[in-house]
Amino acid sequence: MKRKQFLLSSLLAVPAMAFSKNTFFSNQGNAGKEPFVVDAGKSRFGEVVKFLGVHPNDLKISSKDTDGQLSVFEYTGLGKTGPMLHIHFNQDEIFTILEGEYRFVVGGEIKVLKAGQTIFLPRNIAHTWIQLSERGKMIYFLQPAGKMEEFFSLMNSLKERPTAEEMDRIHAQHDMKVVGPPLVL
Repeated sequence: MKRKQFLLSSLLAVPAMAFSKNTFFSNQGNAGKEPFVVDAGKSRFGEVVKFLGVHPNDLKISSKDTDGQLSVFEYTGLGKTGPMLHIHFNQDEIFTILEGEYRFVVGGEIKVLKAGQTIFLPRNIAHTWIQLSERGKMIYFLQPAGKMEEFFSLMNSLKERPTAEEMDRIHAQHDMKVVGPPLVL
């Protein structure tokens, strides 16, 4: 009898949920936001950002789209390089390798990733990576978004390489700290 009562109660709940304001398909909390598509080789708002002046680093989903909760980038590596060893104080990072091979150093551990693999880099742990293949591609997420979009835009706009002191200041303004050099092969 209890099973029958449970099934009947469940069936009666379905129509109520369908008319609820809080349904799965509700747009509540997303007022003014619309779905969008960002084409291959393009950035969300058309800004061309190149890591180290060479490697496309396209913003796909902006912090503006997610109320600061998430940023998504697509990085295309055209050579064997990577960032300095650094710490994000407020963001976790997730990298998914689409093409090529990368070596990550995370808190003293070394991980080699190939296409199809994903790595989670928690905030407050020093990390870096280097591309091992001639060409590579990654999608990476920052959560929450923080100030990374602004960091990449600023770095991309610089006409000459900043001094070590300027780099420290720029990183600090964007809730990061450089703690070592980039990896080399």
